[in-house]
Amino acid sequence: MSPTPAAAPSRYTFGGDEHVFVEISESMSLPAFFKGMAICTALRERALPGVSEICPANASFQVRFDPDVIAPDDMVRVMQEIEQSVGDAPGDLATRIIEVPVLYNDPWTHETLMRFRERHQDPSSTDLEYAARINHFSSVADFIEAHSSAPWFVSMVGFVAGLPFLFQMVERERQLEVPKYLSPRTDTPKLTLGYGGCFSCIYSVRGAGGYQMFGVTPAPIFDPAQKLPYLKDMMVFFKPGDIVKWKPIDRAEYDRILAEVEAGTYTLPMRPVTFSLPEFLAAPDSYNQKLLQVLHGD
Repeated sequence: MSPTPAAAPSRYTFGGDEHVFVEISESMSLPAFFKGMAICTALRERALPGVSEICPANASFQVRFDPDVIAPDDMVRVMQEIEQSVGDAPGDLATRIIEVPVLYNDPWTHETLMRFRERHQDPSSTDLEYAARINHFSSVADFIEAHSSAPWFVSMVGFVAGLPFLFQMVERERQLEVPKYLSPRTDTPKLTLGYGGCFSCIYSVRGAGGYQMFGVTPAPIFDPAQKLPYLKDMMVFFKPGDIVKWKPIDRAEYDRILAEVEAGTYTLPMRPVTFSLPEFLAAPDSYNQKLLQVLHGD
């Protein structure tokens, strides 16, 4: 993956009287994500009077401000100054790498997807079978290996409380892509591992959804009661910039982890890490292996 050339200036638009929306790029990329994160971090550090919310997204972000405290044009001017100071290729990000267990091809998402085949592109196959075929894999097992072998970036959290969107950390030509359902389902099991476009997600709660369903994780990622050790600091677990490695598990391991979750003792394996965008862009596969060595304590 070669370094991305200098990007065009971001597009600034107002959303009503209290919001500025900034589009870094029309397409998702790690350089666009990093640039948005760097601007958001610098703006947060300034503690600008009148700014109440800073919400990063995949390749954009939105800021809420009080126009009685800071004039809209002044708000944009400050953000543009920060963008110029950040430049096009921010370097390092202090974050964490997390291993998330996944039971692929589980019975609960299978039962659900079979109820909604009339809304799917291929009613004769499962979501995983369809995803494997259109991405030119010879088997579901090969597709799961491609999905779970490389780490993923959490690029934004939202849609419903605690739901992370994740971008695969591989060269663009190796990105897995699967369209959403033709029309959304009215049901998706809680903690479903979903896929739409080039993004993975975890449905933090049960509800409607249109992403393809690949499996489930036994590990809660949103809990207002904050019963588990890794949710003590905040009821929403994931943050933009987190790095995630999916770990395929079998039903016995799923049941074992679920028992620990119910006992309040389970914790997700994770370690702090400093991610270098230039190093990753220079050699994605070897850099990913270094990240996984950090995760496993090697």
